[in-house]
Amino acid sequence: MLEYILAIISAYLIGSIPSGLILGKVFWHTDLRKYGSRNIGATNAWRTLGKVPGILVFIADSLKGQAGVMLGLFFVGTPLAAVMGGLFAIIGHSFSIFLRFHGGKGVATSLGVLAVLMGDVTAIVFLTWLAIVCVTRYVSLGSVVAGFLTPILAVLFSYPMEYIIFTMIATVLVIVRHRENIKRLMNGTENKI
Repeated sequence: MLEYILAIISAYLIGSIPSGLILGKVFWHTDLRKYGSRNIGATNAWRTLGKVPGILVFIADSLKGQAGVMLGLFFVGTPLAAVMGGLFAIIGHSFSIFLRFHGGKGVATSLGVLAVLMGDVTAIVFLTWLAIVCVTRYVSLGSVVAGFLTPILAVLFSYPMEYIIFTMIATVLVIVRHRENIKRLMNGTENKI
């Protein structure tokens, strides 16, 4: 039990590191919370600072998700622990203790978790997201569709139940964090990249 607690706390703290905020301030002297959507994630970094910063923030946020899974495996070593570590990294990213429980929307961090747990699903989900974003220029639409697709693919590829449940929870988190974007998409007022 202690090992699970250590894994969860460590993963949450790693996830809570506001990589977009740190990278923006250190390298571009910009507080992402004051520009664009005021979000610290990769999309706002892309819109506010440019492509390279956006990609770097995406990678950093993704690595937090991967680290969460690895912490679960390191401390406990079971599929459930891997999932719990990844999930708490996403929660940390979305509700960072360092930002008074505010944070990003969790898409890149979720993709990082998926990359470790389900490589084939990750590839399909990422390519789907990329295609939607390239065609529509709506990152939020790509993220929500990719979120819906993830648990379906996890079932189709016969992954363990722990992984399937994780994809369902992560999808709910991503959709909840995108609720305002969904409203804007429906009203035709969502920002494009």
